[in-house]
Amino acid sequence: MSGKKEQLQTIEPGKVRFYACGPTVYNFFHLGNARMFVAFDTIRRYLEYRGYEVRYVQNFTDVDDRIIQRANEMGIPPRELAQNNIQDYFDDARALFIRDASVHPRVTECIPQIISYIEDLIAGGHAYERHGNVYFDTSSFPEYGKLSHQSPEDMRAGHRIDVQEEKDDPTDFALWKAAKPGEEFWESPWGPGRPGWHIECSVMNALYLGEEIDIHAGGRDLIFPHHENEIAQSEAHSGHVFAHYWLHNGTLNINGEKMSKSTGNFITARDLLTRRDPRTIRFFLLSAHYRHPLNYTEEGLDQAEQGLLRIDRAIQSIDHHLDALQRLDGVIDVAGKGPSTDVAADVAEIREAFTTAMDDDFNTADGISAIFEGVRRINTRLAQGNLLVTDLHAYRTVLVELLNVLGIPERQGVSLEQEIAQLIEERNEARARRDFNRADEIRDALKRRGIILEDTPQGTRWSFEV
Repeated sequence: MSGKKEQLQTIEPGKVRFYACGPTVYNFFHLGNARMFVAFDTIRRYLEYRGYEVRYVQNFTDVDDRIIQRANEMGIPPRELAQNNIQDYFDDARALFIRDASVHPRVTECIPQIISYIEDLIAGGHAYERHGNVYFDTSSFPEYGKLSHQSPEDMRAGHRIDVQEEKDDPTDFALWKAAKPGEEFWESPWGPGRPGWHIECSVMNALYLGEEIDIHAGGRDLIFPHHENEIAQSEAHSGHVFAHYWLHNGTLNINGEKMSKSTGNFITARDLLTRRDPRTIRFFLLSAHYRHPLNYTEEGLDQAEQGLLRIDRAIQSIDHHLDALQRLDGVIDVAGKGPSTDVAADVAEIREAFTTAMDDDFNTADGISAIFEGVRRINTRLAQGNLLVTDLHAYRTVLVELLNVLGIPERQGVSLEQEIAQLIEERNEARARRDFNRADEIRDALKRRGIILEDTPQGTRWSFEV
C-alpha cells in the first residue's frame, strides 16, 4: 500500500497469517497462474526457513460466471466441473512441488458465513439491497481507492448511471447477486442468489485467519478491483486494518504479451509438464524477482535447465569424491564431527549471501545467483583436493538445503552420467538405422543443456560446454 519495501513486523511474534488468492476452477491453470502459485509457495517456505510459523490459506473460487458458462458448454453441473478442476489443480501444483496450503477453503462451503457478513454490512450502513441484489456503498468507506491509489472520481470517469441501473454509484460493487434462470443458487434474506466475487475472500480470510492478517498476496491484476474491494468491505466490517502487507507478482509474458486465458495467449502448466522437467519449470519461474515481469521462451527454459544442471553437477561431483574417500578409508562415521574451519566459513558465507538476497523482498533471482557463486567456490575447492568427508558433507548439505527453500528437490533417479550414456546409445541406434532427424534431436537437446558431443573413431565422447 505504501509502494515501498518495509520491515516485516507480524501481528503475533514468530507467526505469519498469510492469505493468497487461489484459482477460479473452470479450467487447468496456465503458466502465469503457476508463477503466482510458485512465488507465494516459495515465500511461505522461506518464512518457515527463517523460523516463522506460517498459517497459509489459499482459496478455491468454485462458483463463478465462467464456471457456469463452461459447465453449460460441457453439459455437466457446475459443481462437478469445479470439483474436477480442483483435483486437476492439486495434481499439477504438486507436480511443480507446490505444497498444499494450511487450508484450502471453497466458496460453496462458506455461504452461511457470507450471508451473515453481508447482513452485518447492511446493518452498519455500508451496503444496500436492490431487487435481490446487494451492493457495497463505496461512499460509506472514505478510504476507498487507497491500495490502487485511485480516487472515486477517477474510477467514475467514463461511467454514468443508466436509467435501468440499480446501483447508487458506478463504483459500488456486488456483494450478492440475484439468481438468473438455470443458475445454481442459495436462499438468502434477499431472495435466491449467490455471492459476488470480492466478498468471498474477505469472509474466508476472517474465518481462517481472523479479520486482521499479516500478508495478502495475489496477481498484479487483482489490485483493482478485487483487492481494493476486499479492503473496503473488510475494514468497514471490522473497523480496523485488514492486511498489513500486500504482495503482488508480476506478469508472465509470451512474446512480450501478458499470458491470459481470455486472449488465448497462454500455455497450461499441464501441457508444459508433459515435455519439460518440473524442476526446470519451477527454477525458470523463480529466475526473476516475483514482482517483475518474466518473459516465457523455450530458450529461457533451456537456460534454466542448464543453470539447474550446474548445481546438480556440483552435488554429483561431491558424491563422487565421497565415494572415492569411503572406498579408500571405509565407511567413516562423521557424527559429531564438523567441517574444517575454512570450509565452515565457506558454507556460512554461501548461506548468508542467500538469506541476504531473500531477506530483500524475497529476491529469488539474487538468491539463485548466491547459490551459483557457492557452486563456483565449491568446484574450486574440489579441484584443489584435500577435503575431508565432513567438508564434503557440509558443502552438499548447504546446496540441497537452499534448493529445498526454493522448493526444488534434489535430483532423483539415474545419475547424470547414466542419463547421458543412455541418450548417446539411443542416438547411435538412430544413426545406425539412418534416422538422422532423431539423432540430431538428441544432440541438440543435449547441447541446450550445455553438453557437447564429439564423434570420434573410438566412439562418441561428451563434455560440458565451458
